[in-house]
Amino acid sequence: MASRVSICFFVFVLCLFASFFTKIGAEESESKEFVLTLDSSNFTDTVSKHDFIVVEFYAPWCGHCKKLAPEFEKAASILSSHDPPVILAKVDANEEANKELASEFEIRGFPTIKILRKGGQIAQEYKGPREADGIVDYLKKQSGPSSAEIKSVEDASSLIGDKKIFIVGVFPKFSGEEFDNFTSLAEKLRSDYEFGHTLDAKLLPRGESSLTGPIVRLFKPFDELFVDSQDFHVDALEKFVEESSVPTVTIFNNDPSNHPFVIKFFNNPNAKAMLFLNFSSEGADSLKSKYHEVAEQNKGEGISFLIGDLEASQGAFQYFGLKEEQVPLIVIQKADGEKSLKANEGKIPPYRKSEPVPEANNEPVKVVVADSLQDIVFNSGKNVLIEFYAPWCGHCKKLAPILDEVAVSYESDADVVIAKLDATANDIPSDKFDVKGYPTLYFKSASGKLSVFDGGRTKEDILDFIEKNRDKAGQEDSLKEKTTTEDSSRDEL
Repeated sequence: MASRVSICFFVFVLCLFASFFTKIGAEESESKEFVLTLDSSNFTDTVSKHDFIVVEFYAPWCGHCKKLAPEFEKAASILSSHDPPVILAKVDANEEANKELASEFEIRGFPTIKILRKGGQIAQEYKGPREADGIVDYLKKQSGPSSAEIKSVEDASSLIGDKKIFIVGVFPKFSGEEFDNFTSLAEKLRSDYEFGHTLDAKLLPRGESSLTGPIVRLFKPFDELFVDSQDFHVDALEKFVEESSVPTVTIFNNDPSNHPFVIKFFNNPNAKAMLFLNFSSEGADSLKSKYHEVAEQNKGEGISFLIGDLEASQGAFQYFGLKEEQVPLIVIQKADGEKSLKANEGKIPPYRKSEPVPEANNEPVKVVVADSLQDIVFNSGKNVLIEFYAPWCGHCKKLAPILDEVAVSYESDADVVIAKLDATANDIPSDKFDVKGYPTLYFKSASGKLSVFDGGRTKEDILDFIEKNRDKAGQEDSLKEKTTTEDSSRDEL
């Protein structure tokens, strides 16, 4: 009896210990952070040790970053058990010590996620979903082979969808220059496209199956549904993929499968022709058909075409400063960014999105809009520091009171103007200003010299920069006088 009690007591104690350590393990698992925290002191050393690592550059004040954080952490937890594990990391790009890193990786907005390969030698944009399961699926594909072998009809049907781009190389054997060039292309473009390779063209859908290769077939959900190329030079292959993956006319509507092509359209450096109309209106189909004919006739001429449904294009309307009652409407945007509107027949006047010129502009920091930019900045004959900002930008809000102090310092100096322009509400001439993030500051001296301000953001830093780069009162006249004298001397000679 005593022996039986001792055994029961021993088992009871074992259960207690097991429960205790299980609870501790669960608490440790819950408290463990799977996303590595990197900064300027450990970034290079950590990245160099990994053939594949994913890094999020974020700012603590960024709402999108806060929303992404738990999803990114959940994905990191799941991917830590992947074979091999996929490492996720984060860098606070708002920290002064990390700004050089952010600059190196061209971080212009938050959050920005980069895929770093081969110890950081290759950096690619993350272009996948922002929720945990989607992040996991996308990164599993990105960390695996850049091109999947197609061995069966089932492989082909699971990989080649009817609403996406898919590129397949058909080869007599998986070796040789053509195959090597194809795999190099797949590795280079894998964040933008999906690739596969096969020995048997009969496994592929759409079209005849008599191909023997080597040949590259690009499947697409628009126009002729697939196109082929036999030029295996890497540059030629890349050009073939980029040009073939753009629809003759991009459709901008509420269908999510069209959104990647809309993004590609607006990122394209070509001149752009955009027809906006109500897709459900009478005569819309006829207008779309005629527009498609024009696009076909101008293929390869450096012009990209888009048709936007009024319902889906509200963001574009806001960006271009358009009104719904203007449709049907064609917007022409040249490669240099200049836009024109065509709502009726006749000459198309250049169009520039601008807020109204303020009736009163009495604050220390002067408000500039697109329609007053030339007068205030370029034609004023003054030294002008201008900030290009976005109303939602945290860095801009932090800089605002500092610029106010700088402007107050120059209130008694008629030769210096401190100004600001809302870059989200006004067009900016791209031939003069390169604005890729906010805030961006430029300085135009009284004599016309234009330079980017990239110094510190304190009042003293800005004042020092202005004093070093400004033209003093009367200096411009003396420069003109000197130039005139030199010209006269040359004439006499």
